[in-house]
Amino acid sequence: MNARDRILARLRTSLEGTTALADDYDEALVTEPWRYAPERRIARLREMLEAVHGETVLTTAAQWPERVLEALAARAIEELLVAPESAHGRQLAAHLAEAGGALRLKAYDRPVEAWKDALFFHTPASLTGTLGAIAATGSLVLWPTPQEPRLMSLVPPLHIALLKASEVHDNLYEAMRAQGWTEGLPTNALLVSGPSKTADIQQTLAYGAHGPKELLVLILEDA
Repeated sequence: MNARDRILARLRTSLEGTTALADDYDEALVTEPWRYAPERRIARLREMLEAVHGETVLTTAAQWPERVLEALAARAIEELLVAPESAHGRQLAAHLAEAGGALRLKAYDRPVEAWKDALFFHTPASLTGTLGAIAATGSLVLWPTPQEPRLMSLVPPLHIALLKASEVHDNLYEAMRAQGWTEGLPTNALLVSGPSKTADIQQTLAYGAHGPKELLVLILEDA
């Protein structure tokens, strides 16, 4: 038995003869102060995101590709990193095929080591989905996947995120309960609350110092 196996064996037997304590925390402490009327959730989310230089746009499941093209055209961006096999990647590609235009779609289809320079210095924008959002803090919830690795939302200067209005939760606790986080988490879960920012230098808040300089959230309202 090697050292690793011995450590794991001790961990497995360390709780023998003990009795687990029942959860006795007060759920209201992490929910009641952070609840909103259903008609206020989207407004609260937008207020919090825009307060930290995020941009939000209300649109629909059918119209969002046109909003993406408008946002890129306004910034003179001609290339977009997207997951081509995702539902939104296929929808955007179909829209481009019908509408035409010069936008080039680029896929994250190889290990980062194989194209680090292109990713970090020659990829101006990315489009990702989200798992939902939290109204209390104005945060997007992202669970990276092999289709959409976490660097897609952390590296390009412009990050465009698609969010379903029906998946906005009041607070983190309710999001975790609704989405069953205890049943299994990815290796990395992200809470994104605006474009990148830091206060490392003289405690002065600066935006865009690292990671995305802009965050554009397209909120897809229910039909």
